[in-house]
Amino acid sequence: MDDQGNVKVSVVIPCRNEENHIGKCIQSIIEQSYDIDNIEVMVCDGCSDDNTQKIIKEYNIKYPQIKLVVNEKRVAPSAMNLGIKASVGEIIVIFGAHAYMDSDYVKICVEKLKSSDIACVGGRIINISENSMAEAISFSMGSPFGVGNALFRFSEKEQLVDTVAFGAYRRSIFDEIGYFDEELVRNQDDELNFRISKSGNKILLAPDIISHYYTRGSFGKLWTQYFQYGFWKVRVIQKHKKPAAVRHLIPLLFVVSLILGTIVSPFSKIARYLFITELIAYLFGAVTFSLKASGGKIKYAPRMIVAFLILHLSYGIGFLEGLIVFYCLRSNKAVQKNTKSSR
Repeated sequence: MDDQGNVKVSVVIPCRNEENHIGKCIQSIIEQSYDIDNIEVMVCDGCSDDNTQKIIKEYNIKYPQIKLVVNEKRVAPSAMNLGIKASVGEIIVIFGAHAYMDSDYVKICVEKLKSSDIACVGGRIINISENSMAEAISFSMGSPFGVGNALFRFSEKEQLVDTVAFGAYRRSIFDEIGYFDEELVRNQDDELNFRISKSGNKILLAPDIISHYYTRGSFGKLWTQYFQYGFWKVRVIQKHKKPAAVRHLIPLLFVVSLILGTIVSPFSKIARYLFITELIAYLFGAVTFSLKASGGKIKYAPRMIVAFLILHLSYGIGFLEGLIVFYCLRSNKAVQKNTKSSR
């Protein structure tokens, strides 16, 4: 790479119907401590039917670096690939329209990639909320009990990891391993990062790279989001013949244990005791971590317990349906049902 200050960075943002958030997202990039003359922003819009494109075009008038790319396929991986191919940066940052950057985000990404042999670097997501329900969901998604060892959601330690969110990539890695898999409506970033690790390249989590992410504001949207994560994770595993991490299987095992416990416990005292013990242990963990994640705010505990259940059950049930659809039914109709965004 050239001198750090002259490294061209392309920020690729897939979006659709994000009129409430795209302005703040773009503004956070314009206000980066990294020289805006060395940043281009490719906003890849999936044919929004609100004011999203109008807002992007207004920014483009003042800042030519802000560019609109129309994504007619209307799915995130297609948007990402369109943006990457249309961009010129040596570093590609994949960002979200439902988020915004801390002021040093791009600067630190460039520093980390310049000073090491890693292929990708990402940071820590700080969940933010727009109502009390979203705040409870935000706390739940920032807890290890809710999201397992998805370290980018809570870790404050710099370390090598298997995946990050909103990663900054060396452009050369796409030439080496290919682009985002456009079949995957969800988990496309996890799948790309899996290929990076599989190729022997490294991914770094740097907690001082901070983004702020607006969480879902309802249990229904949260359910759809994590159901789709579980469903499409099966397709990733099917393609690569193994899971990227053991944590991806835990919600499935939890759901299966609940099903078996419900069926078998009426006929077996041992099964009944084990089932009751599991439920008590889960409830204890949910209460304990809800208080810890919310800073002891008891008023959030009931909603957080529900949010924990949704995170685990929706992912596990989605995974179970994915196993049936991708390995047994091979049904295109069932696949299409899980392509709609939960936003």
